[in-house]
Amino acid sequence: MDSPRCDRCLYVVAHCLCPAIAAVGPLTTRTRVIILRHYSERTRSSNSGRLAHQALAGSELYDVGGPERDFVPPTVGDGAYLVFPGGAPQTEAPSPPPRTLIFLDATWQQARRMRTRLGFLRGVPTLALAPIPAADRFRAAPAAGLVSTIEAIATALRLVEGEPVPTALEGLFATAVEHANRLGRRSVPPRG
Repeated sequence: MDSPRCDRCLYVVAHCLCPAIAAVGPLTTRTRVIILRHYSERTRSSNSGRLAHQALAGSELYDVGGPERDFVPPTVGDGAYLVFPGGAPQTEAPSPPPRTLIFLDATWQQARRMRTRLGFLRGVPTLALAPIPAADRFRAAPAAGLVSTIEAIATALRLVEGEPVPTALEGLFATAVEHANRLGRRSVPPRG
């Protein structure tokens, strides 16, 4: 028999992440954060985009795809950047700084397809992040330097806003990985 799960964080109730989320948030940013989540990620407790969304006040989470296919894209406007590896990694924030950061929350293969298929992303400039120190995570990255959604959000916010929000998000992610380890799921060791 499966253990009951928290409806909000999807972890087993005995290892619920909601107290950890409440302890760090709600976190406020000057930059609008949009998370476009592949529909298959909705029910995974290892989905770090959900975790970031729950901690970030004012962040927007949209589910993309699925059998209903009723996704209505957000209006992104001027000053939006898609955070995605491609092009030269940025070590300084663009000038003027982004008003909106868009993140694709999916497996890497799904994210590449989403980037191509979501027409409203055409013409949105890409913000490629400089490599960050590897951390334990839920899933293996297909290549060194590729990170989970919450890590990408933390790194991009550090670049455009500075501290303390990125450190809080990274701490929350480390707690989530630790909880998963206690549940018997093995974290993936750092790569790259």
